[in-house]
Amino acid sequence: MPKKLIKKYMPSPESIKEHKHLAFLGEKLHDPNLWHLNRRSVAAAFAVGLFVAWIPTPGQMIISAITALFFRANLPISVALVWITNPLTMPPMFYFAYRFGLWTLNLPPPSADFEFSLESVTSGLTDIGGPFLLGCLILGIASSVIGYFSIRLFWRWHVVKQWRARSER
Repeated sequence: MPKKLIKKYMPSPESIKEHKHLAFLGEKLHDPNLWHLNRRSVAAAFAVGLFVAWIPTPGQMIISAITALFFRANLPISVALVWITNPLTMPPMFYFAYRFGLWTLNLPPPSADFEFSLESVTSGLTDIGGPFLLGCLILGIASSVIGYFSIRLFWRWHVVKQWRARSER
């Protein structure tokens, strides 16, 4: 795993532990797994970050940080991964989640004669909400599981490759 590249851009644990807005977390920030780059903590960070990225709410970084503390995942990586959903990627991702939720529930897409008014938007939210949230949940779980095992496999492949290169030397 490219530890040097990741460490280059990661803030130091001391600077984060001493940050005034994170003082409420206290001793929980001193867990070494939150800062170490090992296979378990990085894979858990990918699982946390990818799952939280599909949560359609503001404050994804805070949710990711709290979840990383709970699962003892690498904190900076899990928080950084929620930026997969940014203002450019959010509309297509969430539209896909909505369409996937419709497909999962076997519902037809809404009619195309939509009027933009307060009544139609609020009534449309009740029709859209269920499939959208279900799609976000399923895609969040799926991307979390795929991310976790992909990082574990990639890390293992990289270590074996380094062992072989070392034994050939």
